[in-house]
Amino acid sequence: QVEDNIENLCLACTKLYQALNEENMLGKRLKRRSVLLKTLYKLVDVDSDPLCLKLAKIILAMKVDGKNLLSVCKLAFKICRNEKNDYIIQNDRLLDCLLDVLRTEDLQKNNEALLYCMGAIKLMSGNAVLLNEMVNKGAVEMLLQLMKQINNITENDTYFSNLGHLLVQLTATLRNLADLPSARRQLLCSGAVSELCAALEQRVDDKDVCIYIVRIFSKLSFYNDFCAALADCSRCYILFLALLNKYQKKQDLVIRIIFILGNLTANNNQAREQFFKEKGSVNTLISLFQTYHELDLNGQKRYHEKEGEGKTHPKDPSEAEDVLIKLIRVLANLSIHPSVGAALAAAHHVVELLVTVLEYKSIDDCEELVINAATTINNLSYYKVKSSAVQDKKLHIAEMLLKLLMSNNMDGVVEAVRVFGNLSQYHEICDFIIQKKIYKFMIALLDAKNQDVCFSACGVLLNLTVDKNKRALLMEEGGIGKLVDCLQDFGPADWQLACLICKTLWNYSENITSAASCFGEDTDTLLVLLTSLLDEEVALDYSLDRDLRDYQKLYWEREFKPVAEKLLDRIQSHHFLPTVTITPF
Repeated sequence: QVEDNIENLCLACTKLYQALNEENMLGKRLKRRSVLLKTLYKLVDVDSDPLCLKLAKIILAMKVDGKNLLSVCKLAFKICRNEKNDYIIQNDRLLDCLLDVLRTEDLQKNNEALLYCMGAIKLMSGNAVLLNEMVNKGAVEMLLQLMKQINNITENDTYFSNLGHLLVQLTATLRNLADLPSARRQLLCSGAVSELCAALEQRVDDKDVCIYIVRIFSKLSFYNDFCAALADCSRCYILFLALLNKYQKKQDLVIRIIFILGNLTANNNQAREQFFKEKGSVNTLISLFQTYHELDLNGQKRYHEKEGEGKTHPKDPSEAEDVLIKLIRVLANLSIHPSVGAALAAAHHVVELLVTVLEYKSIDDCEELVINAATTINNLSYYKVKSSAVQDKKLHIAEMLLKLLMSNNMDGVVEAVRVFGNLSQYHEICDFIIQKKIYKFMIALLDAKNQDVCFSACGVLLNLTVDKNKRALLMEEGGIGKLVDCLQDFGPADWQLACLICKTLWNYSENITSAASCFGEDTDTLLVLLTSLLDEEVALDYSLDRDLRDYQKLYWEREFKPVAEKLLDRIQSHHFLPTVTITPF
């Protein structure tokens, strides 16, 4: 009979809650409280989530404790496990009661009840409406306070292990909250970084706690202000390295930590230096590289064995490739720091692994991995240190890059050209460029109408023209005309590129006898163009933001103007106007 009358029971529970609330009889103030609770607990056996929800709300509001609190928290957890109940949960404000339990109940005395309470809140956090409600009700600060209490329990305490389960539910909830901008701000302002690091430090053996905290950091590391706060927490680097060493083959954890380190080192020179200086940091990265390179090779082997079964090449990177991509990104970021970059350039194991990627992986296999490897080699090739591993392996690197240069992937081509731009400062590489006819490709790239491509290609050509014996190559493939076209297309927008072109033409024209024989039909265009670009009124774009305009003017005056003036003067002094011959009658 009771089952047939659930709707009336729900209505009666609603009226009861309202009456108790209006008469200020919630909590422990009601005289016949125990009788009422016994009656309510009897109704819990009715198999109806809407009714159980009403009952749980009243029982929690009566401030029960001990076994009664545990059973009602288990009831709330059971209700929240069913997604179909989300609508009634948000309408009946069960969240308020559960947050009140978290706020007021003793952690050690009621740790099991708090576990089910936290579990229910975690399930609620999967609902967008309830998630927003949590933020508005101060759940972020409340959860951090609870975490602080858990962090104060030492490892030899009897509650330590049990509280680990509670911490899993708590950090999983924070991970969901981290999706909301308002929650992110609260996490930052409430000192979440230090508490999360403290929890990570204490629970390094609990993979579930570690993965959720790392997922929180991974989500928040998208944002510069959070990256700055995390970078300031100096022990985070030691913690991340400890986790990478402990869970080396746990891809889900490794990928996120490497991703966080990539974000931390993307724009922060202090973070680059701090991470690099941590004991064993580079060795840990090398070890990870070797582990996932091996996994990738085994994966490739299995793929090739299945090719005959009609398997197509996977479009997205494999798990092993994904780790390698993000790992190399960290190395690329670290190499931007002058002293760190110089040290990494001399680290033979690091360079060997990067070269290995170019050896065994084609750009069609995994574009991002190959391009990241080429970018990092480019960064390291910038450093002229005595023991540079890049310099030692420069010819082999050049051979690997040739493969990339000849691919149909423009991003890959650009990265290869950039590396050649740095390596072409060595005469062996210049000889290689001539021998393999790469210079013709560089001249052709000047037609790409792409600023970055032209800059890199021009860098290679400039280095070639340092050698007197190689200057005539610019006359092939219409090289002079293409350099002039680049100057015309990009000069006013990029004074660095304009300066590079002028230096190349300056080197090329060192032994000039006449402008016409040196620059041919491009002489007049070049004269007009240089004259125009040296006119400040014409050259500088006054519509730009003032700071940008000041920067442009500084570069124009200090770098471009001196070399362009010298080049113009040289051309003008060797530019002879044609003389008219009069034939006598």
